[in-house]
Formats: sequence, C-alpha cells, structure tokens
Amino acid sequence: MKLKICGMKYPDNILEVGSLLPDYMGFIFWEKSARYFNGSIPDLPKSIKKVGVFVNATQEDILEKIAKYDLQAVQLHGQESVEFCLDLKQVLKDDNGKQIQIEIIKVFSVDDSFDFEVLKPFETVCDYFLFDTKGKLPGGNGTTFNWKVLEKYSSNKPFFLSGGIGLEEIDLTKEILTTNLPIHALDLNSKFEIEPGLKDKKILKKFQNNLKL
Repeated sequence: MKLKICGMKYPDNILEVGSLLPDYMGFIFWEKSARYFNGSIPDLPKSIKKVGVFVNATQEDILEKIAKYDLQAVQLHGQESVEFCLDLKQVLKDDNGKQIQIEIIKVFSVDDSFDFEVLKPFETVCDYFLFDTKGKLPGGNGTTFNWKVLEKYSSNKPFFLSGGIGLEEIDLTKEILTTNLPIHALDLNSKFEIEPGLKDKKILKKFQNNLKL
C-alpha cells in the first residue's frame, strides 16, 4: 500500500521523513493553513513524488509552483470545477508542446450524506480522487469519516484515503485494505505531528511497520 505524508514544512524534517521513502510527500500552498509551505524543498529520493496541495488557486499559481518545486502531482482541495481540471490537464505541457506527466488528484470532503454521483464528471479529468473528512477546514482536521459510506463507491477510479488516520486506526485501516475498493494510497498528516508541519518519524515508522504485518 502506497503512503502519502502530507503537510511537510521544515527542511530537516522533510529529509528525516524522506528517509522512510514514502511514495508521496505533500506540500501545502494554501496561505491560511498552519502547514503553509513557502520554503525550499531539499533533495529527496527520486522515488518520492512531490505533491503540491492547492485550495481554489489560479492555474497560473499552480503552474508556477510546479516549475519552482519540480512537483510530480497536484492536489486540488477546493471547489475546482471539471472544466478547471480539464484545462489544467491540457496546459501541462513543456516548451516543446509535449504532455507533462503530472498527476492530478481531486479532493472531495465526505460525510454520511455524501453523494458519490458528483464524482462521475471528474473521472476523465483527474488521475485520482482523494476522500477526506468534511470539516471546518479544507483538510488537516484530524478526524476520520465513516468509511462505511465507501461501500457506495462504484467507480473504478483509484483514490487516496485521508482524514485522521493514525496508529489508533491501524486495525480499521488493515480491514478496509482487504476490501475490493481501489485504494491507491493512504494519506497521513495531523496524527503524526509534534506540531503543525513537523512530523514524528518514529510514529510514522511504527505505522509503516504495523501496516506490513
């Protein structure tokens, strides 16, 4: 199972967590977030995909951050439309007009009444969905939604599972990974923090080890 560690902020901590070789590492470019990132990303192993997290950002801002930080994926955590995702996908080209392989992850905030029908128009304009807990903030609320609602998920589009996943949820996590749901990766954030943006490598390592058992 792939892991994404999100909300990274401090260079030394980025390197420390990078030594665990997560599949993805997320950097939040939303200024209102306590995990807002505006520093420099140290050199990481090539196997780690750098993800830029955006909330209703302009296309220009997203493209600027992709170029500046050499991002391999963008996570759209706001009310971005189908048209916005399609336009972004179409402009992701290099100077020679060749398509750049940037993964587009579209986030949806889920509660017990979530209507999965809203996902259908997005299936062709993004590479992955990400399901997070519906809360006061776009993300990082530290609570888990009722994963039973995912039984209503009928799409084949792979998705990231997010929202308050920590060591206490390890048994539930193992259980949902035994289902036929197309879970691409687990998204880890607030429950592994010493403070916003500063991750505890020891707890992350423990989660990694327990997940493999």
